[in-house]
Amino acid sequence: MPVEIEMRARFDAEAHDQLVARLEQDGTDLGCDDKHIYFYVLPDQLLKVTDNTAAGTAKITLKHSKIGQGVAFPETEFAIAREDVTAAVRVFNALGFEPQMHQAFNRRHNYRFRGVEIAVKWSEAWGHHAEFEVLLDDNASDAARQEATDRIFAVAKELGVRLMTEQELADFTAAFEADEQARKAAPAEIEPQT
Repeated sequence: MPVEIEMRARFDAEAHDQLVARLEQDGTDLGCDDKHIYFYVLPDQLLKVTDNTAAGTAKITLKHSKIGQGVAFPETEFAIAREDVTAAVRVFNALGFEPQMHQAFNRRHNYRFRGVEIAVKWSEAWGHHAEFEVLLDDNASDAARQEATDRIFAVAKELGVRLMTEQELADFTAAFEADEQARKAAPAEIEPQT
């Protein structure tokens, strides 16, 4: 199972524009990668059904860790047909995961810079943000994992981006999950009749 070494950053629109300008100038443009994601936040894992609207593909991914629990994300994923996205969501919901499900549209553009893939993104929950990632083989040594981590930190520093700490990620995702659960638990507003 491949391992992603992944770190995240959040920033305002001005920092977003500066980052994109630098990546357009000095990085490799990997293209638009917009996605509609159905994700299930489980106690120690993240399950996702992804409809990649930009590429016309879809997949199911199980990350064997979740945001805020370290930078290494072993994952299992497989492609599905786009027309099966709705059925996959229906199956996971029927298996009892519906209370943990959230949906998001991610506007996303991918770049490569000094051996790090950078997805510059916007979503309603995260605002402007980016993922910095190096993909390793499942049998990557601890030294290779550390080298990938160091490379991400060096690239972020060169680009003037402050990466979020594990505690910031854990706090942010916990607040998001609590807000989502409260929103789901709130009674639907009834329109007054006139």
